[in-house]
Amino acid sequence: MNQEDIFKDIKDKGIEFIRLQFIDIFGIMKSTSIMSSELDRAFGGELMFDGSSIDGFASIHESDQCIVPDPDTYAVMPWRPKEEGVARMICDVYSTDGAPFDGCPRHILKKALREAEQMGFEYNIGPEGEFFLFHADDQGYPLFDIHDHAGYFDLAPVDLGEDARRSIILTLKKMGFQIESSHHEVAPGQHEIDFKYGKALRTADNWITFRDVVKNIARQSRLYATFMPKPLSGENGSAMHCNQSLFKDGQNVFYEPQAPDGLSDLARLFIGGLLKHARGLAAIANPIVNSYKRLKPGYEAPTNVAWSTNNRSTLIRVPAARGNSTRIEYRSPDPTANPYLLFALMLRAGLDGVKNQIMPPKPLHGNGYAADTIGAAGAGPERYPRHLAEALDEMVRDPLIIETIGEHVFNNYLLYKQKEWAQYAECVHDWEIRQYLNRF
Repeated sequence: MNQEDIFKDIKDKGIEFIRLQFIDIFGIMKSTSIMSSELDRAFGGELMFDGSSIDGFASIHESDQCIVPDPDTYAVMPWRPKEEGVARMICDVYSTDGAPFDGCPRHILKKALREAEQMGFEYNIGPEGEFFLFHADDQGYPLFDIHDHAGYFDLAPVDLGEDARRSIILTLKKMGFQIESSHHEVAPGQHEIDFKYGKALRTADNWITFRDVVKNIARQSRLYATFMPKPLSGENGSAMHCNQSLFKDGQNVFYEPQAPDGLSDLARLFIGGLLKHARGLAAIANPIVNSYKRLKPGYEAPTNVAWSTNNRSTLIRVPAARGNSTRIEYRSPDPTANPYLLFALMLRAGLDGVKNQIMPPKPLHGNGYAADTIGAAGAGPERYPRHLAEALDEMVRDPLIIETIGEHVFNNYLLYKQKEWAQYAECVHDWEIRQYLNRF
């Protein structure tokens, strides 16, 4: 939609409030509400905010920043009242001199996409959305009481989340999403909703909208939705598997019908780049302490830097579909990742493989968790980082990361996450008390 379309829709639907949303460097949504009469000022870049009050954004002496809404992200929020309704737009952040703010994740993704466009490519992404539903108290806060004890593809009455999923899906459809599938996942109380892939910027916007809708609609059902990767010990965690492809002139360039496996050399080079930078990418793909408790053998989560065809035990999987559905599934990310930073880094890692002709090793066959298959491809694949501190060390070692996200985001992200790890490392946990207090 353009600005004229938006003003007409606001008038026709009686929209009184506009939520202007943007994302901080950690992927957390921020928002301010304005009356619809103030929208002209917003489009003109006249709405200022205090960037120093947002973690990782600006220092106190350069705190004034402005947000400018993207008309293409306009959507009415269906769960808000219809009378004097509410719409939203996602914004880009600018400095007071009109230049794009270095710490704006949306600008970082746009910059990476321009590089792909200059090479003639369109970058498409389809993330898989997994989350858990817990019971909530009367104030809407989560209780550590899982909503059901169903398993993979179970249905009602065992799957108690069907009604909540249905409401989430219908809300997403009203906001323009094309939903492909939904089901109960492997772990108790775990669910998955998948929406159609699209251009990377739109998909990143859709992902943060998806998280917002899931949480709000779950609350209406007196449930609490969490995207925490591993809330339950001994159960599968939630991932954000990223299915990605490159198109050129309307054709999927990952597909090569003459190749024995239907996979083009360009796709292999893209895989080679992703594998090369996988360890450096980990701190963005898996950004919290809890992320690494999901990445354990036996839970369909990668533990080594390897690729395969149709094998869910490796970091990269190439699903069986071919033609324009040919895609590379990157399996390590989880739903706490900032989608703008993650998509920018995966794209630039893959393009590094294309530009520098980085062919990947042979695909790994068999169970990637088993020691005999790990060694079957020669020296065997590298190990994926086992905890956040290791991932941060790898991020520092990979120059592609700072080159892609810039010094401002890199330095602030690194500092904040190092503090997060230090706090975790210094905390005495219940497991330690149970394990040691009575023994020593």
